[in-house]
Amino acid sequence: MGRVKTSPTPRDTSAELAFLPLGLSRVEAAHYVGVSPAMYDEMVRDGRMPQPKVVNTRILWDRRKIEAFFAALPERGINPAEQDGWEDWQ
Repeated sequence: MGRVKTSPTPRDTSAELAFLPLGLSRVEAAHYVGVSPAMYDEMVRDGRMPQPKVVNTRILWDRRKIEAFFAALPERGINPAEQDGWEDWQ
């Protein structure tokens, strides 16, 4: 008997990586921050998240910049106007 050919099943390649990529797609960047892609777009527009880089036809966000911008976000219970550097976000 011959083998039955089946279509390959999609795999989650992120689970196969032994490292976190430096450049993240829009969806990956949003997931990394913990928000939806639409919310991430809003955060990029208003300056709470960094602008992307262009690599040929790819649009990628630098993971290190995402981490720095995330660290600068105000914390709950802290008046953002009193937090160092908040003026830069307005």
